[in-house]
Amino acid sequence: MTELLRYPLLATINSPDDLKELDTEQLILLATELRGFLLESLDRTGGHLSSGLGTIELTIALHKIFNAPNDKIIWDVGHQAYPHKILTGRARQMSSIRIRKGLSGFPKRSESPYDAFGVGHSSTSISAALGMAIAAKEAGLTRKSIAVIGDGAMTAGMAFEALNHAGDLGADLLVILNDNDMSISPNVGGLSNYFAKVLSGKFYSTVKSNSKKVLSTMPSVWELACRAEEHMKGMIIPGTLFEELGFNYIGPIDGHDLPTLLTTLKNIKELPGPQFLHIVTQKGKGFEAAEKEPTQYHAATPGFYSNKENNNKEHSQTTSENTENATAQYQTPATLTYTQVFSEWIVDAAAKHPQLIAITPAMREGSGLVAFSEQFSDRYYDVGIAEQHSVTLAAGMACEGLKPVVAIYSTFLQRAYDQLIHDVALQNLPVLFAIDRGGIVGADGATHTGSFDLSFMRCIPNMTIMAPADENECYHMLDFGFSLNTPAAIRYPRGKGPGTTINKQQATYLESGKAELVLDNRQNDTFKEPVPTIAILSFGGLLNEALDAAQELKDAYHIKVINMRFIKPLDNTLIIQQARASDLLITLEDNAVLGGAGSAVNEVLISQTATCPVINLGLPDYFPEHGSQQEIHHDYGLDCSGLVKTIKEKFPLSGT
Repeated sequence: MTELLRYPLLATINSPDDLKELDTEQLILLATELRGFLLESLDRTGGHLSSGLGTIELTIALHKIFNAPNDKIIWDVGHQAYPHKILTGRARQMSSIRIRKGLSGFPKRSESPYDAFGVGHSSTSISAALGMAIAAKEAGLTRKSIAVIGDGAMTAGMAFEALNHAGDLGADLLVILNDNDMSISPNVGGLSNYFAKVLSGKFYSTVKSNSKKVLSTMPSVWELACRAEEHMKGMIIPGTLFEELGFNYIGPIDGHDLPTLLTTLKNIKELPGPQFLHIVTQKGKGFEAAEKEPTQYHAATPGFYSNKENNNKEHSQTTSENTENATAQYQTPATLTYTQVFSEWIVDAAAKHPQLIAITPAMREGSGLVAFSEQFSDRYYDVGIAEQHSVTLAAGMACEGLKPVVAIYSTFLQRAYDQLIHDVALQNLPVLFAIDRGGIVGADGATHTGSFDLSFMRCIPNMTIMAPADENECYHMLDFGFSLNTPAAIRYPRGKGPGTTINKQQATYLESGKAELVLDNRQNDTFKEPVPTIAILSFGGLLNEALDAAQELKDAYHIKVINMRFIKPLDNTLIIQQARASDLLITLEDNAVLGGAGSAVNEVLISQTATCPVINLGLPDYFPEHGSQQEIHHDYGLDCSGLVKTIKEKFPLSGT
């Protein structure tokens, strides 16, 4: 890797063991080189940027003081773990990050022994680290478990559930709160760093421990001493909550002050029981554009660094996974993503329906709610990383006559399944779920793939489930779903549609549970002899692949292509008609085959004793690797070439 040659000290680091040979001044130089290398590397490949730039010094300090992989370091979510990958022997593979058959964009156990826990979703690190700490205790092993969690992830209830349990157990666990929401102001400087060193040192912990033994025999004095300590800490540090949960709180300290980090972590390493270190960092540290707009540079694209003149909001909005759909201003239909369609629809619908409320669990940019939040701020609720709460909040609103719209990624809706069933569907409440990133998502891989929503939703009573084939259909499905007085879900893929113009003046053409015959090539009446009749039942955004396959095979097979539109309720009448008139049914979906839309078709056929052969095409029964949507769809036979191959294998052409 050519850029690594420009960083001579970093080039010598092949594992964390090499860090242990460096003194503090060398580590400070290493931090500078690591930051530069990360910028250059992601300039070539793209990837998560701001978070990693903010954890350079912390990553170095952790691997200097602790002994991974024996000591377990768990990175919450994983966006900030690129420096960790670089320092654990993967620097020369960074050119492959988030590329098919390359490095994952998240920590992954199968990729490296230094990746102690696979992550991608938020707020799991403390629970996992606690589990590992308990396992070490049960096995009689001496090792540390460290959870690194951001301030955003700390908003989730799961993090506090784990903190409460860890404090109750008195587990040997270190939780590091990486707080990049606080400013590095005078209170997070010399005095605070000094107290962190004192409170993590052996003298303070020994005096505290011995005082407990002596004063605990004198209850009234012990209670007074505890109050005095809490009062002193409360005046100088914001850690009372974590102390109440049973943790020894230390901080806040400057997370970019490497000498202080090293001293503090070295002291904490010797302390038993649950420890809580609060550090303050800056997202995008060392890259001015990312420091000013960390959200815009959450995920950068190739060329962001070398083309510095383009480092502005407009450039970043066209590329970041969080901001590709943050604007509701469009120029041509071809530029629209499905998320932008939703963004435009919800602004239009809010203007017509004052009872419409938008809710999102910390995905304003990614879900396309920027324009709505600016124009209807009093009807917009970002609940933080709290998917369960977001759904039940919507249920409560719906009970009182509001019409909530929950904008959520498919992969994150998984976290609110009980609330979807118990709080919304069971009460048959009119909540509309706008489900983004349905199906294969691409470079983020298995942790973010929306593989299961059709399977886990269609078994829930009272649900109406739709999947659009294009932008216009998506817009009108959202309108249709919102008009219902029952729970409804519209799931759509990541990325652009086929370029269909949205006709807002078009009267509602959707009828519940009705599909559309899009193509029947027998109408051309070009067949000179009998040919196999094949009906392709397409659910969602893969419709054009079916149409392309039909076009390629038009001279050899009688092919009908149906846009199913509804997963629930299904168009049972059409399914039976096509089964009785066809030699083969093919169901096509960007969802798990097991329990998906194709399975629903099978159930209809069985119930009507229809005997037409069926091939269900969809996502197989294993988690996908990361790669582009086109690559993964091709691998799974869900594109035009895959359909052609499937049909030819079932009905070989003469001479082939």
